[in-house]
Amino acid sequence: MARTPAERDAIRSRFAAVDTSNAADALDEIGLPDQGLHPGLAALSGDRLAGWAFTVAGVMAPYEGTGDPAKMRACSQVGPGEVTVWAGEGEGICYFGELIALAMAERGAVGALVDGGVRDLKWLRRHGFPVFARYRTPVQSIGRWKVTAAQQPVHLPGATSARVTVHPGDFVLADEDGALVVPDAAVDRVLARAEELTRTEVRIREAIADGVSLQECLERFGHV
Repeated sequence: MARTPAERDAIRSRFAAVDTSNAADALDEIGLPDQGLHPGLAALSGDRLAGWAFTVAGVMAPYEGTGDPAKMRACSQVGPGEVTVWAGEGEGICYFGELIALAMAERGAVGALVDGGVRDLKWLRRHGFPVFARYRTPVQSIGRWKVTAAQQPVHLPGATSARVTVHPGDFVLADEDGALVVPDAAVDRVLARAEELTRTEVRIREAIADGVSLQECLERFGHV
């Protein structure tokens, strides 16, 4: 769905104020129950992601040279409000580190979701650049793992399914509870419902603080 930069930024700001749990419940309600990502994808830097997916795919493959031009080209295309989503089923090596993060941040990127390894965590944390990933490792990707495509659909391991397909322009949301992907076509519905659930939770917390029992709250507000 085509959106103006201002619309994308407004949606991102609103998503940043809701929990993944409420977004997941909203996805369930509209018949998209398998958008949660595997719990092995967890925060290594920062504690929250909220942004539009910019996808990067790669493969484990030996190659000659001192760098990966395709990775540099991909990173140079990232735009404001985007989260880079890295896929490629690598093991033991890092796809992503501090210098790439700094280059992407200069272009307005707001984090990374990596189905693989990350390094330079001390510096990523100091820069305040959020990264959710499958593992950490000091071993570089040069000569071992290379980018094969950008802005194409990629597949990440799912929480309730073998894999979740991430398309460019889908919305990535992650927090302390984990990560999920909202398909672009469902963004408006999921966001509106997640905000509604958030408001209900606020009212329940206030009622409990005033001495109302949980059972009475559930009867009054419904299950959330």
